Amino acid sequence: MLQRKDFLSLEGRVAVISGAASGIGLATAQLLSAYGAKVAMLDVNEKGEEEAELIRKEGRIAKFYKCDVTSIKNVKEVVDAIKEKFGRIDILFNNAGVTVRKTVVGLNEHEWDFVLDVGLKGTYLLSKHVIPIMAEGGGGSIINTGSGWGLKGGDNAAAYCAVKGGIVNLTRAMAIDHGKHNIRVNSVNPGDTDTEMLREEGRQTGIVVDEKTQKKYLIDCGKDRPLGRLGTVEDIAKVVLFLASDLSSWMTGSAVVVDGGGIA
Repeated sequence: MLQRKDFLSLEGRVAVISGAASGIGLATAQLLSAYGAKVAMLDVNEKGEEEAELIRKEGRIAKFYKCDVTSIKNVKEVVDAIKEKFGRIDILFNNAGVTVRKTVVGLNEHEWDFVLDVGLKGTYLLSKHVIPIMAEGGGGSIINTGSGWGLKGGDNAAAYCAVKGGIVNLTRAMAIDHGKHNIRVNSVNPGDTDTEMLREEGRQTGIVVDEKTQKKYLIDCGKDRPLGRLGTVEDIAKVVLFLASDLSSWMTGSAVVVDGGGIA
């Protein structure tokens, strides 16, 4: 008979999170640390150090590393430093990403390269250097940030859609290659989420209040999604926690959609 167990506990595990200074990455660092993980927070934005300090003030373990995920030299140095400090890596959340809202005709070569380098090359480089450490430690969980637009496409975001589509299929390939090392690889694919990136695009309008909890949510008036609101960074972080934990122990190669029903 099954016995009750804390499948969500991440005690003793080390999580590496890219794009961790803000948005989904920061919310995930906060949540995983709350469930016991030691978090290594990677970002080019040095605000990540302030955020790591706030986590430490809660009695949790967090360390910030300034890291350009497009640089193989920088990525290797940072991953080596994480292994030296923590001794292992059990969870990798490849979350760093950028966007330029243009069509293929409107994009210049630098913009195309920039979006692909941060999102797709960054996922490749961190995975390349983390996987051997995970395998050495007996396995682990990798979660890659895709997007609903990586599954169905979207308007005026050609490079972003190319990156996210690539991440979804790269995830499947990595799952096939590294299952033998007891490494699970899944992608989390958010719909429109209330992040700084989305606010800069000006695509969030209005507020809805949950009658039971009185919590306020932004409405995306441009889309008719069943749950009637934009996602929050916490909505996405909770799914990353699930994929990082033993609750998802037989999941790999999956593209998990978290979008309030927008793709339905």
